[in-house]
Amino acid sequence: MGRVKLTRPARRASLVVHVTASAGWLGLTLGLLALGVTATTTGSAVTVEASVRTMKLFADWLLLPLAFLTLLSGLLLSLGTPWGLARHRWVWTKFWLTLATTTATVFALRPGVNSAVAAVAAGGPLPDAGDVLFGPIVSLSAYVFMTVISVLKPWGPTRRGRKFRAASSGRAKIPTPVA
Repeated sequence: MGRVKLTRPARRASLVVHVTASAGWLGLTLGLLALGVTATTTGSAVTVEASVRTMKLFADWLLLPLAFLTLLSGLLLSLGTPWGLARHRWVWTKFWLTLATTTATVFALRPGVNSAVAAVAAGGPLPDAGDVLFGPIVSLSAYVFMTVISVLKPWGPTRRGRKFRAASSGRAKIPTPVA
């Protein structure tokens, strides 16, 4: 097959980048949740404004770079190592969840934070607690789940993974010619 295999140093470097970016994304989301809880539970307008403005800063400057770095380093690792992208259910699940959470960050979390900042900057209260809580809660749940399956590696290989394993071990069925 024409698959690229990462060298050991490249694999290790990619793994360090992936784990660091993923942990950063998880930690940043936990911080966003703490700021969202502060914004929705405090009685101080100054604290609400500071919380949502900090959330906006994090969402605008840190979330997307970490999300894309996590996605790209994960793709590199899956395509450059024996794990493969579609050979194991846990890798496949992590890929789709990472893609979904990155998309949700762009189209739901950031707009929700931006609308909260706009409302507070106009002198009003938070329009809806969901604007600053829902995204971080869902994201954090997804990241913790992805961390768990990264450690436990459940579910075994996919159908493609079983075929690849059989072919690479020499146990592939050789079709018999039809007479």
